[in-house]
Amino acid sequence: MYILGDIGNTETKFYLVSKKKKILKKIILLSESVNDKQLSNLCKKNRIQLNKIEKVLFCSVVPKTFNIIKKFLSKKINSKCYEVKNLNLKSLIKIKVDYKQVGSDRITNSISLMNNKNNYIILDLGTATTFDVIIKNTYFGGIIAPGVRLSLNTLSDKATLIPKIDLKKINKVIGNNTITAVRSGFFWGYAGLIDNIINLIKKETRKSFKVIITGGFSNLFKNSIKTKVSQNQDITIKGLIKISKLIK
Repeated sequence: MYILGDIGNTETKFYLVSKKKKILKKIILLSESVNDKQLSNLCKKNRIQLNKIEKVLFCSVVPKTFNIIKKFLSKKINSKCYEVKNLNLKSLIKIKVDYKQVGSDRITNSISLMNNKNNYIILDLGTATTFDVIIKNTYFGGIIAPGVRLSLNTLSDKATLIPKIDLKKINKVIGNNTITAVRSGFFWGYAGLIDNIINLIKKETRKSFKVIITGGFSNLFKNSIKTKVSQNQDITIKGLIKISKLIK
């Protein structure tokens, strides 16, 4: 059995995966709250037999959280706890940019889809809004924009008269009160940002792409933008499963 995980700025996702690459269980924790006691309780509650774990692999953008998990697991299991960037990924993907400057989650997502035939743009609507460009077997680079929730919360925190707002799909552009005005600005603003950046990528590369949308706000935007997209919420775990083959 394997433990594969995705440590993001907001959530840490643990997956128990069988040798046959079947996902047996998914567990989600808040990244900022991960500690030894919580991890110990998690293992007991989910009856995770750590002595039977053969491989451990995480993609992480929060080093502190990864180090807590690594330290905890190193005392309980015989196998080494790997982070994606600890491995030699050259056999899986070519990376055209500075390797250190690309998040492990973005590399993992790219490896998940990468093949020698298709070009992809991966749109991840998470804590940040990221666009990653994969041309055949090469990671070409990407774009990082502010995340929807982060931007919305910042506006509410900094503007005294703007309350906390849940973003939802709206049909009208012109708002008739503060809440509908903010919803319109964020909904249509991000829809325009998404379409514009994708069109600019196509123009700059002079190539066509399959666009994959993922992340917490993907349901909100998948049918509300002009660009044709395919939703895939399992892209990261599929990439981790693919990369785990490198661990002997």
